[in-house]
Amino acid sequence: MGRPRGFDEATVIRSAAELFSTRSYDGISMDDLVSHLGVHRNSLYKTFGSKRGLYQAALRWSLDHDINPLIDRIAGAGDLAGALRAAVAEPATEAGLNLLLLAAAERAPVDPEVAEQVAAVLSAFDQAARTVAGPGAEEDDLGLALTATVLGLRLRARAGTPGTDIDHAGAALARRLTHRT
Repeated sequence: MGRPRGFDEATVIRSAAELFSTRSYDGISMDDLVSHLGVHRNSLYKTFGSKRGLYQAALRWSLDHDINPLIDRIAGAGDLAGALRAAVAEPATEAGLNLLLLAAAERAPVDPEVAEQVAAVLSAFDQAARTVAGPGAEEDDLGLALTATVLGLRLRARAGTPGTDIDHAGAALARRLTHRT
């Protein structure tokens, strides 16, 4: 009989998601993971199989705990302006959006499983935005535009672009959308 696990798997996955949201997948070594997570390398391999296995678990956790609640808030916002405010006002989703951006830009082009997960969450994001866009010919375009706006604002903020204040930019666009409808 093996020794009982000396770490909490959920805590390790959550911490790994935080780390993967800060740097590229290829920019994080197993040594970085061991150091950041405080878990022995053999334990990580035994539990997750590989760095990719841990990454997949971290991405799934982030999508479930960061992104899906954000999508639910957007869908329940009532209008596009409210949806945008809901999307940019929650600092807790920052790491989740960062990981989603990194997964979409870096891993999805080379990993079909990540590509499938990213496509599914972006589709759900678009659908939530369409829900609040309301009926009309522009419904699909507005949903896509809201998704692109939220991700674009997060990307600008992540890049540290001078003058980028995600909350102010989101509020300005939300005001504009309110006057449009």
